[in-house]
Amino acid sequence: MRKDLVIIPDDTPGQLARLGELLGAADINIEAISAFTGKGKGIVHVLVDRADEALEVLADAGIEVRAARRVVVVALPDEPGHLGAACRSLADAEINIEQAYIAAGSKLVIVCDDVDRAKELLGVSDQ
Repeated sequence: MRKDLVIIPDDTPGQLARLGELLGAADINIEAISAFTGKGKGIVHVLVDRADEALEVLADAGIEVRAARRVVVVALPDEPGHLGAACRSLADAEINIEQAYIAAGSKLVIVCDDVDRAKELLGVSDQ
């Protein structure tokens, strides 16, 4: 099952390289990633194809995963207005988006407070 994994490493060179190498060696695909730094720490959100295995690999390497949350992944046409329309349908249903980023292939990844309802509204089958 896909999940958004949250990792908060020190802001030092090589953190993303290590993450990519560990998951790659375990044949776990990174489908999307969002990473930034501030105040000496990094914040990394990574979407992987096999979350349970990724959690084991990272734990064995001493990397703490702060959260592993279910997500909605919806393919959006790569045209103006589709992000707004998708997010508007969730807002109108009073679903709060807590994290969002775009993955390869114009796929919107959403962490929200009601994943099942969001999937229904966006026409996404279980992932």
